[in-house]
Amino acid sequence: MQEKDKIRIVILAGGKGTRMKSDLPKVLETVKGKPMIKYLLESIEKSGVDSRPAIVVGYKKEEVIKTLGDSYDYVVQDKQLGTGHAVIMTQKILENYADNIMVLYGDHPLISPETIKKLEDMHLKSNSKLTLATFTVPDFEDWRTIFYKNFSRIIRDENGNIVKDVQFKDATDEEKKVRELNPCYFCFESGWLWENLKKLNTDNAQKEYYLTDLVKIAMKEKGKIQSINIDLSEALGINSKEELKILEEFS
Repeated sequence: MQEKDKIRIVILAGGKGTRMKSDLPKVLETVKGKPMIKYLLESIEKSGVDSRPAIVVGYKKEEVIKTLGDSYDYVVQDKQLGTGHAVIMTQKILENYADNIMVLYGDHPLISPETIKKLEDMHLKSNSKLTLATFTVPDFEDWRTIFYKNFSRIIRDENGNIVKDVQFKDATDEEKKVRELNPCYFCFESGWLWENLKKLNTDNAQKEYYLTDLVKIAMKEKGKIQSINIDLSEALGINSKEELKILEEFS
């Protein structure tokens, strides 16, 4: 068996992007004339973390593959059953070839090479089962209202340890005021990841397998969850034309 890579990156890129009111695969929507996923791929290349990311494709997969070329490993997610399910699809090609797995998103183009490298470094240095990025907003006013309902809150104890990741719909009024948010950029120890993906279920409003449920599993195990802080612009994703306009101001 070949020696395992220290880390491999999985990019989730299978969505249609219904709210974009377009027939394009969402990751091919353009930001200043360039498909948004290409910004992410350029950041990954510059980071030096993974020379051949695995890209999970679904809606109009042939179009995505044709646009991006053969420099990547492609995994097909025929049914859109959630982020957790998308990562499960990669197990067959990655399980025996990587010690750690980083998960990023094709519709979040502004994450920097430095942040990708920092997430890797923190994860490897801390020897955590799970490392995530968080960001803090000064408030939920002006254009930052897009963060209010779209991101879960990070709750910490008096020592600064993460004790809870709470979805907006499940948050109390006090928790909704918390300004440290989770953009869902994760790094996992691969053995732990593959084992715990089996525990995910669809007991939620969307009837999907959520990758974020792994945070709850790690907390139940009392495992240390490490984190890095990133700039809020790096957390910007695109779900609508309005959000695309906001993101273009930062790109």
